[in-house]
Amino acid sequence: MLNVYVEYLKTFFKDEEGASAVEYGLIVGLIAVVLIAVLIAVGGADDTAGLRGLFSEVATEVNNAGTP
Repeated sequence: MLNVYVEYLKTFFKDEEGASAVEYGLIVGLIAVVLIAVLIAVGGADDTAGLRGLFSEVATEVNNAGTP
């Protein structure tokens, strides 16, 4: 009876079927972290820097374009 459990544990620890799914999950997580870090760095800390400042300028120009 003990031999059955030992053989089951040996086959369980040798099984690598789910390893690739875990690796893909780690890669996707790493890409997400890098993407968030880059967007924060490009976005800037205040409203006049980076992408946030660019979008603010565009929004201001679009709003002012309709006024005579």
